[in-house]
Amino acid sequence: MLTRLALTIFTLLLFNSPTFAADWAQWRGPNSNNVAAPGQNVPTTWTETKNVIWKVDVPGRGHSSPTVIGDLIVLTSADEQSERQAVFGFDRKSGKQQWATIISQGGFPKLHAKNTHASSTACSDGTRIYATFCHHNKIEAVAINMQGEIVWRQDVGAFLPRQYEYGYAASPTLYNNTLIVSGDCDTGAWLKALDTTSGNFVWQQQRPAKLNWSSPIVATVAGKEQLFLSGSEMLASYAPGSGQPLWSAKCLTMATCGTVVWDEDTVYASGGYPKKETVAVKADGSGTILWSNQVKCYEQSMLIHNGYLYAIDDNGLAYCWEAKTGKEQWKERLQGPVSASPVLVGDTIFASNERGVTFVFKADPQRFQAIARNQLGTESFATPTIVDNRIYIRVAGRARQETLYAIGN
Repeated sequence: MLTRLALTIFTLLLFNSPTFAADWAQWRGPNSNNVAAPGQNVPTTWTETKNVIWKVDVPGRGHSSPTVIGDLIVLTSADEQSERQAVFGFDRKSGKQQWATIISQGGFPKLHAKNTHASSTACSDGTRIYATFCHHNKIEAVAINMQGEIVWRQDVGAFLPRQYEYGYAASPTLYNNTLIVSGDCDTGAWLKALDTTSGNFVWQQQRPAKLNWSSPIVATVAGKEQLFLSGSEMLASYAPGSGQPLWSAKCLTMATCGTVVWDEDTVYASGGYPKKETVAVKADGSGTILWSNQVKCYEQSMLIHNGYLYAIDDNGLAYCWEAKTGKEQWKERLQGPVSASPVLVGDTIFASNERGVTFVFKADPQRFQAIARNQLGTESFATPTIVDNRIYIRVAGRARQETLYAIGN
């Protein structure tokens, strides 16, 4: 009787918890490092018909990744003709569109040819969905309930680039009951936290007035919770609860787009423009640079697995380095150009290029081991999401029609 009672309580707790292990609730996944939860069984080969569970057309255009939470898959997208930005909810099981919420209309800024007006990935705490958009020379954050209804909206800060009008791309991140948003721009740069219940500001921190497109991320490194952001000619750490600077290391370059990765007491980042550099920095507060090289992963984030760092540069060169020393283990030419970030499932890496090809290979430091090469659509800029034994991948095909695929066995 006690066993049955304990099982009932456990089941209620599991299924009434806002988020659980089977979700991919924000940019970079359940552990913020683009590593899928253990035990995923996903196919390594597919076509437009093989191993496709379902597919659905996505209105508009965007480079944001699918956010998977509860019964929903959430995508941000933008219609360039009507200048509308929106958040879409799709049924997780069937792919059927459940709702569409228009966030703004008009005020679209100029963009880089590879950017969109919906490149920031949404996040969720299981109760609400949070998204950020750039329009009318500002960044707006919005909170939406699971039925697609707007709960609050907040103008987070100005965003008006002068030197390079390339648009906005950073994704927000959640920390406790705050939504953390960055806006690095040459006319004013900032890092801010909003209360997830009300949208009110919790803290604000100024950044160097430089153009940069990296996303902030929170991780426990060197025994301490830290908020990391690369770019603006440094790798910086902040206290996620207050926004106060903890330390910074002068390195990298002005602009980076990737999100940092880490292990134990070290943070790794790469970029960008106008210089090329991949760097390892001690995260204990000393800001010690352990090693660096001249490889440029501008748009892509890297992966770390079992003490080795894996990266794919803009031109499609794949690298493996020993994380502690930076020693190159191997490099292999795949095919570029590349904008999406690689994802790790077990000991297998999935990496998509801009032409709709996803390369599958082993995370093996001894040698490059190719597994498969899969074509889907003709364009692929969004990083795949891999959860619940499925690969959710956003691609574009003829006439730039975007499609969301659920790939599974």
